[in-house]
Amino acid sequence: MGERGLKAGDVLHLTRDASPQFTRPIWVRVIRELPDRHTYDGWLWFEAYELGSAGRAVAKRELFVRREGVRRLATSPTLAARRQPRPERTAVNA
Repeated sequence: MGERGLKAGDVLHLTRDASPQFTRPIWVRVIRELPDRHTYDGWLWFEAYELGSAGRAVAKRELFVRREGVRRLATSPTLAARRQPRPERTAVNA
């Protein structure tokens, strides 16, 4: 994950490298890091939305993971595929 902390909106892939609880890898979107929680060196708590196969939030979770095991992506492939440009707004003459 590097030295940069988690930011709201980061999309992460969590596997057993992040924590033994992830026997089945999951995708999550970060809500916020929880720095006030006391933890072991190299571990962190954060809130996130677990993402389903369509890239939408299916559950809100609080997660405890190893920093080195977190894999950050700029954006999820399913989320990028759904984005479409917004039409330009034009002024309406009255």
